[in-house]
Amino acid sequence: MSNGTQAKGWVLYPIGSRPRVGLAILLGIQNYLTMFGATILIPYIMGGAMKLPQEELALLISTMFFASGITTLFQCSKIGNNLPIVQGGTFSFLGPALSIVGMVAAQGLGWKVMIQQVSAAIMFASVFEIVLGYTGAMGTVKKIIGPIVIGPVIAMIGLNLYGIGAPWMAGNWVISLITLLALILYSQVFSRKSKVFLLFPVILAIATGWIAALIGTLTGWIAPANAANLAGKLDLIRTAPWFSIRPIIPFKWGFPELNSITVAGAFGMLAGYVASMIESIGDYHSCCRMAEAPIPTGRMISKGLGSEGLGCLVDGILQTCNGTTSYSENIGAIGLTRVASRRVIRWGAVVMLVIPLFAKFGAVMATLPQPVVGSMFVGLFGLIAAVGISNLQFVNLNNARNLFIIGLGLFAGLSFPAHFNAAPINWASAGKLAEVLGNILQAILRTGMADAAIVTMLLDNLLPGATREERGLAVWESEASEEAWVKAEAEWKAMKVGEERKIVIQ
Repeated sequence: MSNGTQAKGWVLYPIGSRPRVGLAILLGIQNYLTMFGATILIPYIMGGAMKLPQEELALLISTMFFASGITTLFQCSKIGNNLPIVQGGTFSFLGPALSIVGMVAAQGLGWKVMIQQVSAAIMFASVFEIVLGYTGAMGTVKKIIGPIVIGPVIAMIGLNLYGIGAPWMAGNWVISLITLLALILYSQVFSRKSKVFLLFPVILAIATGWIAALIGTLTGWIAPANAANLAGKLDLIRTAPWFSIRPIIPFKWGFPELNSITVAGAFGMLAGYVASMIESIGDYHSCCRMAEAPIPTGRMISKGLGSEGLGCLVDGILQTCNGTTSYSENIGAIGLTRVASRRVIRWGAVVMLVIPLFAKFGAVMATLPQPVVGSMFVGLFGLIAAVGISNLQFVNLNNARNLFIIGLGLFAGLSFPAHFNAAPINWASAGKLAEVLGNILQAILRTGMADAAIVTMLLDNLLPGATREERGLAVWESEASEEAWVKAEAEWKAMKVGEERKIVIQ
């Protein structure tokens, strides 16, 4: 949905409007519901890779939601870009994080060390985004990162996780196929007729799979040892306390030790940060279009990225095993609800600070059977790859030079991790310095986003044969003036509390 298909003034509550508190809370909860599905899946991927106990997975889920509340308040304030954007976990960090888990597992260490090392890498690498953001240096970086780089890098977020979907579905094909079919019908068929299915297809599909698994468990159709059996998981809900402050405790799983894995992981994690920043800049523009506001200024983009880096630092301290980024689902919700108020998003964030303190919330989320989650991976990761490829619409794809770079970047992003994950090099015998440098190189080569980013960025900026317009850079570099935002903010400030949209932004 774009402004080209909407009448001016269609937004009921623009960015600077101030709905009454009760209404703002309800609207904020509604907006946050759109990100529940994706936020639940991320700890499932990490928890499965680290073989977390169920009660620890429940705590990880609650911690992620709590961190989302904090980071959203950062972004939706003067610390950040002050746009109504929900912040939360990102799939961009999964590839690098899983590489770190693999390095720790190769040393025979357990899940606590895995959490510590992933969190340490996220914290160290967050300095990169904080500096690029708050110093305004990202404006310079944008000149060498165009759609030819953006497309393959974001596509790798989904494509590099191809090995998770079907293997997890195979735990119970009946339950997983019911879930996948529900996702297809809810998102692509029923959503055309019902706003509920349009807003919450992921949550409803997960609920359908969970209910099918529950029925199979209670009737005895699903054997106790089957991956879709819920008997043991229901015990987790019963035994979980009603209230717990563990989600807000820093370094709850132990303080990380600084070693070669930490350094190597931080360098590998930079690829996740690059992909996340690229995605976020696009989200900032989309949010402003949906909210009928001026496009973001360079200063707003810089502060937004700096705030996300600060949020990633908080994520590392809380040990969410992930970072923070803007949520595209939340931006889509603005188009559906016609509500773009900052106050609404802030109150929704406050609710997210409270809900995770009820321990049974995380316990309920942790009961999702693996075949159900695997179905979500198949449905969503393919979509993420397609979103990345959609960035190529701004590129001249009739130019052989552009096609060569894109193809080489995509293949490198798939082929190099396939080799170095299957046959990692042991650098220990080469000396301490060589081991550190070797592990850094290997962490990068095992991360598909990093491989795709390096190949496409170097070739797109070094090879001749395409103008800036053919490379898609003209669209990518657009920014608004400060004056346009001053005028818009003045109009919003003149609105009375609770007043619906009665103004038009020129």
